[in-house]
Amino acid sequence: MRNSKTRMITESAIMIALSVVLSMITIFKLPQGGSITAASMVPLLIISYRYDAKWGLATAFVYSLISMVMGFYPPPVTTFINYLLVVLLDYVVAFSVLGLASFFSKAIKGNRILSIGFGSFVAVFCRLICHVLSGVLIWGSYAPEGMSVWVYSITYNGSYMLCETIVSSVVMCLLAAALDFKTLRRPKAQTR
Repeated sequence: MRNSKTRMITESAIMIALSVVLSMITIFKLPQGGSITAASMVPLLIISYRYDAKWGLATAFVYSLISMVMGFYPPPVTTFINYLLVVLLDYVVAFSVLGLASFFSKAIKGNRILSIGFGSFVAVFCRLICHVLSGVLIWGSYAPEGMSVWVYSITYNGSYMLCETIVSSVVMCLLAAALDFKTLRRPKAQTR
């Protein structure tokens, strides 16, 4: 009864709480939002590998709501649609995609650690794409005069999200080398 609902909910709640705590440990914070944290996305990525992308998506969605409550930045918008876009692109979709890491990892077969690293990289990179789109559609008014909103958004969001992407992927690879997320035991040696 390893995957009982009670156990899954409990582990997900613990990982959400751990992500919240790690997100509070900021290494670098930008003025209009966004920061480099102490690998705050890793617990959400682990849930995706521990159970599956569907459960990971649900767990990351809950985290997105908590993240929004804890640090919502009011957007410079005048319409409900644009306000909704900020909620979706900067919070709900941006964090929920982290739960799809195990889905993305299926692209690489034969090397468990590499596939986990790749899936983690793609999931966190999808979060970067969400923030870039939000920057172009909503936050572009902060771009310096004469600068393309695309360049501004990619530069601004990339300045912290690329670091987060790399750190999260490396930490996931290191953890995967030491632990099988499904069994919570040391991984079996790969046969060649």
